[in-house]
Amino acid sequence: MNPRFPIYIPSKGRADTRLTVRALEAMRVPYRVIVEHQEFDTYAKVIDPGNLLVLDPAYQENFDACIDLESGQSKGSGPARNFAWDHSIAEGYEWHWIVDDNIGHFCHVRDTRKKIKVGDGTIFRCMEDFVLRYENIALAGPNYRFFVNAVQGPILFNTRIFSCILIRNDIGFRWRCRYNEDVDLSLRVLKAGWCTAQFNAFLQGKVATQTMRGGNTDAFYAAEGTLPKSKMLVRLHPDVARLAFKFGRWHHHVDYRPFQRNRLVRRKDVEIPEGVNDYGMRLVKIPAKPPTGSQTA
Repeated sequence: MNPRFPIYIPSKGRADTRLTVRALEAMRVPYRVIVEHQEFDTYAKVIDPGNLLVLDPAYQENFDACIDLESGQSKGSGPARNFAWDHSIAEGYEWHWIVDDNIGHFCHVRDTRKKIKVGDGTIFRCMEDFVLRYENIALAGPNYRFFVNAVQGPILFNTRIFSCILIRNDIGFRWRCRYNEDVDLSLRVLKAGWCTAQFNAFLQGKVATQTMRGGNTDAFYAAEGTLPKSKMLVRLHPDVARLAFKFGRWHHHVDYRPFQRNRLVRRKDVEIPEGVNDYGMRLVKIPAKPPTGSQTA
């Protein structure tokens, strides 16, 4: 299966790596990449031009970065995210996916608790079907692979959703912030009473922040580090966010406990069938590739 809702990938300076594009192409999942006009030709050399969308500069001009910037300074990926939101609505969709461009693979956690790479887009359909059972889920998506261990449950509600996000189009919000825009959006929808769903059964193999050139790394993280983005989040959400120094750099720490009061509301026209639906997924053992230079029969 493939997702029923469109997938958008904002990307800048990563035509040569295009991790998420490679992952989705290997899974035969449709996607579109949003690029700035000056990079279109570079991306068109390695991606089908029919899969490329050129960002309208008006989205950059009108974007609320939540910080004073000098002329020419990057506002981050938020403008492209808002462009994707409106583009999906114009195409008649009620939801859309926005996916970072540095995700190398996706996984499904099976009963064995092993994190198994998936070979098609069925996990996206599973997440979509789940949220469509409810009236009040605003955001959903898979957790990071390196955040999940064997003792965690398959799904966590009312926390931040980041990097690979399924967004309900009519929730009345849009992206803002130069930094931490995914955490900010999560907090705003939770404070408005919506719910979020983070899946531990389905995972994303995302590259860690500042470890891959291009994107926001080149735009500002390489020069500024992580302190400015953490300060911004604390300033915007002082009731639940604070600064924390750990793992050798500054982070933000958010207390999501107040939002556990947000309760799911199941749609009245939905009946959840009994039993387990594996959506036709099956476990396939793929032979290991022989070492470089070796011979095979």
